[in-house]
Amino acid sequence: MQNKPKRMGGRAGVGNRVREMLPELQIVRPNDMHVHFREGAMLQSVVPYTARQFCRAVVMPNTKIPITTTDIAKKYKQEIMNCVPEGATFDPLMMIYLNSSSNPDDIAQGFNDGVIFGAKLYPANATTNSQYGVSDISEISDVLSVMEQIGMPLSIHGESVDKNVDIFDREAVFIEKTLTKILNDYPNLRVTMEHITTVQAVEFLKSGGDKLGATITPQHLMYNRNDMLVGGIRPHYYCSPILKREEHRLALRELATSGFKRVFLGTDSAPHSIDNKECACGCAGVFSSINALEFYAQVFDEENALDKLEDFTTNNSNSFHMLKPSDEFVQLIKSGNIVPKTISVPGKGQLLPLCSGEIIPWRADYELNQKCVQSIG
Repeated sequence: MQNKPKRMGGRAGVGNRVREMLPELQIVRPNDMHVHFREGAMLQSVVPYTARQFCRAVVMPNTKIPITTTDIAKKYKQEIMNCVPEGATFDPLMMIYLNSSSNPDDIAQGFNDGVIFGAKLYPANATTNSQYGVSDISEISDVLSVMEQIGMPLSIHGESVDKNVDIFDREAVFIEKTLTKILNDYPNLRVTMEHITTVQAVEFLKSGGDKLGATITPQHLMYNRNDMLVGGIRPHYYCSPILKREEHRLALRELATSGFKRVFLGTDSAPHSIDNKECACGCAGVFSSINALEFYAQVFDEENALDKLEDFTTNNSNSFHMLKPSDEFVQLIKSGNIVPKTISVPGKGQLLPLCSGEIIPWRADYELNQKCVQSIG
């Protein structure tokens, strides 16, 4: 049985410690189960924002040169760790990019050695740097069989790439035509539906078994497609999967804040320079990692569900993936917080974060992490 983390102050018991009469709460340091770090200067610029908020993060492998082998994953992990601020406790969970050349023996060895956390399925050409992905699931049947046998999790970018499918229907079609088949063929495979965006995905998740989980991003909880398109195109809201109708956003909010155990935090924070967003063919991705936890707190507060926040940010993913809870904590304070307008990336220009320049209600006190570590030690 895992040891429960110790806490400084607060009331005893399980779940969130919401301080009575004060707009504060303290939660176990959370997990980001889906983040993009990129490479080079971009990697160096964005890793610290994730490392200060989260005890671990599932790192996406769709770099320009994809992370397709254990050796590449090992080198990439070291590059990430070189960017983690001194004194921070952070564990990047590495993913393998599946393609027709994936070696099941290498993947199994990497998983058994603790180098690789899981594997990522990108339908070919579904999103950024996915051109090396999978065109037909049969291409990776041997890999999926081995993953099922050894208990290695699979994360899926669940969108159809059929050119005849409307972009707003890609998720629903993928669930119907591809995901259902994967789950039927590999019933013991642990699968995460990443960044779900639709009522159909919510209903499918709820009807699935205990080996099916899902992540939800802050932007899909906060915005709908009108926010992106009405009154002018707002390219910094453009992401993949794309924002959907209001009915879908409301379904996601209900699921996330309901206490359902198989849904958890995954920011899908995906940095692109302003130049690459504001151009004739802008890149898909929302950079949210700078204030991600505060964005989620805002949503849960609006839904009167702060008592469920720790489950969504921490407990659910720990349970689903059998991860040890952190011994550190984050204190969230409802005192107002100004999101930076831009973030400079040497040699790459600037990033525009989600809610750039806006005042948001919640602020996270990350200094509490080190205080708790010292008190435990």
